[in-house]
Amino acid sequence: MSSLVWRREAASTILRWRFIGVAVKRDFAKGNPKVRARIDLAKRRVANILRAHDIASIRTLEQKIADAGPNAQRVEPLLLGWALSEMLESGSVKKRQAGRTSWYNLPDANSDIVASRFDEQINTHIALTESRLTTRVGQALEIAIYRALLEVRKFDFLGAFVDLDSHADDQWYTKDGPPEIVSGRQSKGPLDFILFSPGVGIVGVEAKNRREWLYPRHDEFVGFLRKCCELEAVPVLIARRISYVLQSEICAPCGIIVHEVFNQLLPESDSEIADRARHKRNLGYHDIRVGNRPDARLVKFLGTNLERLLPEAAVKFQEHFDLLYEYASGEITYPKFHFDLQVKLGRYVEPDWAAIAAASEGERDPEDEE
Repeated sequence: MSSLVWRREAASTILRWRFIGVAVKRDFAKGNPKVRARIDLAKRRVANILRAHDIASIRTLEQKIADAGPNAQRVEPLLLGWALSEMLESGSVKKRQAGRTSWYNLPDANSDIVASRFDEQINTHIALTESRLTTRVGQALEIAIYRALLEVRKFDFLGAFVDLDSHADDQWYTKDGPPEIVSGRQSKGPLDFILFSPGVGIVGVEAKNRREWLYPRHDEFVGFLRKCCELEAVPVLIARRISYVLQSEICAPCGIIVHEVFNQLLPESDSEIADRARHKRNLGYHDIRVGNRPDARLVKFLGTNLERLLPEAAVKFQEHFDLLYEYASGEITYPKFHFDLQVKLGRYVEPDWAAIAAASEGERDPEDEE
């Protein structure tokens, strides 16, 4: 292959990665032996789980494959999704849609048993996703953070629940949220909490008490990042589970501090739903915990670890601020953000686009001759 042809193909490949991104990276990743092995492992685990469970939602499969089992047997939701796509294409699983949630069963499963097992689980799933409960589920982790901040007394902060002692958690608690304007800077929506750290400045804290693992493209993450950029607040994200790609590709290099709680909190008043959802023959969400009290890990994070992590995070956040803001505000796509960040970190080399263009237009490749 001539040097000119190589330059053309290299430029074309890089451009596809930079501006198309998703499909190219997925297909490339599937060719990686380690990734291929994880996808194949996920397919085996899906088949085993469906044989025992009859039918399972995508969230139950994530719980049993990404959250549970020996570490070596766990597969992240992204790769699990790829595995399920391949299984659907090959006909080795069947899918049904219930609202916004996908459910899977084996094609040779007894249809009467599948229907019965679906009815058992869908009622619990609906109860968990009703707005009457989901709004209070969101508050449960926020309240746990608020209680922990009060307990550790390490930071001055904005954001408070004013009636925690007035009624049970079967009702919505009143929150006095932090302002959207701080020192003349305005965000499009409030953060959950704003902390003030000597020598660092403003710290933005947000809680995500949801079942899904957080990924870089999720609106919940992008919206949180945008608010932190608008206020120039060092971001602190507290969630049940945060994907490896989000932690390694954005948070760690860019000064976004994360803490995984590994539990989803439900109100004590809904303990009956929690018990049903935890049961292994129902949804199997074994990590659910009721109440809004912080556990020892959360108290240690806010009382000890966060203060230690903030100075270095603030430097990284400032270093990559412009690029983060471009992504969070929608000015650039995630593939372009990823590529530009990797170039900035020295992991990719930015091609000499002008030279490649000049070579492509100004030279004639001998191999193009008839």
